[in-house]
Amino acid sequence: MSLRSQSSNRPFPPSPRRTGVRDLRAWPRTAWHTHPAGQTLVVTAGLGWVQERGGQKREIRPGDVIWIPPGVEHWHGATTTNAMIHIAIQKAVDGKVVSWLERVEYEHYRD
Repeated sequence: MSLRSQSSNRPFPPSPRRTGVRDLRAWPRTAWHTHPAGQTLVVTAGLGWVQERGGQKREIRPGDVIWIPPGVEHWHGATTTNAMIHIAIQKAVDGKVVSWLERVEYEHYRD
């Protein structure tokens, strides 16, 4: 049996929703960033961290679902000793899903 769309190559209709899976080895992390419609992270494997600007760094584990509200500056990534895999779900607003800011400095990231 072959599953494919009769009308086009796309399996789903166009959508403003963007989803991606990230496999982060130990140490990698995002830069500080925001999402115009917020972001949901679903941790599927490993151990990681998430932090909102001005807040405490939080440990995240498989099964954790994290909601980051629209416009909140944050970063997320693997720990210094463990990899992490997560699904990131965000909606595009006027074609934009993220605004990248500066790098996360070592003092915010280290254990």
